Amino acid sequence: MAEIAIRKFVTVVDEVLHEFGPPPAKPQKRGAVFAVIDNPFAGRYVEDIQPFMDDLRPLGLDMAQRLIKALGGDVGVIEGYGKAAIVGTAGELEHGALWHNPGGYAMREVLGDAKAIVPSTKKVGGPGTRIDVPITHINASYVRSHFDAIEVGINDAPRANEMVVILAMTTGARVHNRAGGLDVADVVGKDGLR
Repeated sequence: MAEIAIRKFVTVVDEVLHEFGPPPAKPQKRGAVFAVIDNPFAGRYVEDIQPFMDDLRPLGLDMAQRLIKALGGDVGVIEGYGKAAIVGTAGELEHGALWHNPGGYAMREVLGDAKAIVPSTKKVGGPGTRIDVPITHINASYVRSHFDAIEVGINDAPRANEMVVILAMTTGARVHNRAGGLDVADVVGKDGLR
């Protein structure tokens, strides 16, 4: 297993106290953790890139634990999650796809085997590129109140030979959600959908 070269970590947390209507009984927290890492495939085509997913697994677990700590340390309050990657301009979109498995499974493991697939997005861009990280409920993707996104980016990353890998979590539904759909109280959580 190759060691991942990490330039830096960045963690951001929003605490939503108000969204027009009455203040929520409990503020919603939305957070993301980023790792800026070297892209070992930058500037060249490599056919077999899948082993890098195994190399990224420890980083995914570390980042998931960092994010839970930043959101208060209690895995029991986490209700939504998502992941993303921004690949520097000397890399390929496919390099960002390597984050799907280690990022998603890390969050599911740390959260106690969450059932829903972790939504994801990726893109290629330079320093300052922003990306919308999609969010869904951790156990049932059909919970409409938790359909959300967190826009993130770092002013100095990714450089051409880097990737930014991102995990995001929330502690609840959108404040004042009124769009209907499956209620959290009705989640069965067996198939990751309902």
